[in-house]
Amino acid sequence: MSQIPLSTSAEAEHAQSDLDRNDNTRQIVADVAYRQLVIVNVMFVGLEGAGDGNWVLVDAGIAGSAKAIRSAAGARFGGHGRPACIIMTHAHFDHVAALETLANEWEVPVYSHHGEHPYLDGTRSYPPADPSVGGGLLARLSPLFPTSPVNVASQLYDLPCDHSVPFMPDWRWIHTPGHTPGHISLWRERDRVLIAGDAFITTRQESVYAAMTQSPEMHGPPMYFTPDWASAKASVRELAALAPEIVVTGHGAAMQGPEMRAALDALAERFDEVAVPQNQRA
Repeated sequence: MSQIPLSTSAEAEHAQSDLDRNDNTRQIVADVAYRQLVIVNVMFVGLEGAGDGNWVLVDAGIAGSAKAIRSAAGARFGGHGRPACIIMTHAHFDHVAALETLANEWEVPVYSHHGEHPYLDGTRSYPPADPSVGGGLLARLSPLFPTSPVNVASQLYDLPCDHSVPFMPDWRWIHTPGHTPGHISLWRERDRVLIAGDAFITTRQESVYAAMTQSPEMHGPPMYFTPDWASAKASVRELAALAPEIVVTGHGAAMQGPEMRAALDALAERFDEVAVPQNQRA
């Protein structure tokens, strides 16, 4: 299955500035940075040095990542590195594993789409992964990935009905189901920055090599954990229609500019051909 190629020149990276800052994040714009934690990205929204309660964590990484998230937050924002809240794009194991630890330690609210609540309040597991899709080692190993829910029920809240995002002025949330029922993406119109979660990604997540190296390509949501391809296609088309300038995804490097937009448009147009696995489990 041929995906949409991207060159490294489309990456929204500032390597020297990141080294000079020395907080182990990749800053994309002044108030948006992310950190790659093995195979997944977590996002930090807020200005450098903002202090406790003046920034937001988006997603919560893989198992064992609480220390790395805590360290990056302290270095980037100062104080105790405590956010105002945690926003969840969705609750798959690689986005949620440190959530209980951090939410309890920081004593902050957790916000998600209501459709994602069963996977965050301990009441429902996700469907099992489909190892028959994608052709890579991660896909073949996917039946071993956890699907059971976490439980942050006492701190869990619905995102506002007006699509505003708590503690993130100028941002709005967009329901982008398909990969999961309550998946959301975050959009800021004024500079056209999109935090896409796993609605689409910028590397081949089915491959261990691509996931580790973040080899760039425009890719649909991770195949082995996507049960609703019709909704996934509609979500990608809605996000492509926004014509973002910068995209930060749950997997892969942040991308920007005309090449990225052309690739995203091509993904939306050719979604059935390039994103939907032909040998998926019935």
